Parts: sequence; structure tokens; C-alpha cells
Amino acid sequence: MDIRSKLGASKEEFEKLEKEKQKLKEKQEKSSKEITTMQKEMSKLTEEVKKLKLESEEKNKKIETAEAHVVALQKQAAELLLEYDRLLEENQNLQTQAFRR
Repeated sequence: MDIRSKLGASKEEFEKLEKEKQKLKEKQEKSSKEITTMQKEMSKLTEEVKKLKLESEEKNKKIETAEAHVVALQKQAAELLLEYDRLLEENQNLQTQAFRR
């Protein structure tokens, strides 16, 4: 093999390597853009998760307050029922006493 043919082969190999280098560079740029896009999306989703957690905590507090209110109302209703029964019995006693007279 003479120098010219070696030089031609080396030149072809160099051009081939340059093309591969350019393809790799383009792939790297594309990957870099995709990573940036994904990082932005991940950041957005992280903020959304934080927002949803806060909303969930607020709703849980409202539920706890409502449950406490229900318990208080149930207790009040039970007390009113007892008072009603007592007044009904007292009324019956007074009516019985009135009929005896």
C-alpha cells in the first residue's frame, strides 16, 4: 500500500469519525433538552403534590372539626331527650294529681 492510498483511507476514516462525533453531539443535545424538560415537569409535579398535601391536611382538619361537632350535637340531643322524658313524666304526674282532686 502506498502513501496515497493510506492517506485516502485515513481521510475516509477521519470523515467517518467526524460524522459519528456530530451524531453523538446531536444526540447529547437532544438528551440534554429532554432532561431539562423532564426536570421542569418533575418540579411542576412536586409543587402539585405539595399543594395537594396541603389541601388534604386542610380537609382532614375540617373533617375532624365536623366530627367533633357531630359528637357534641349527639350528646346535646341525648340530653334533650332525657329532659323531654322527664318533663313528660312530670306532666303525667301533674295530670294524675289534677284528676284526683
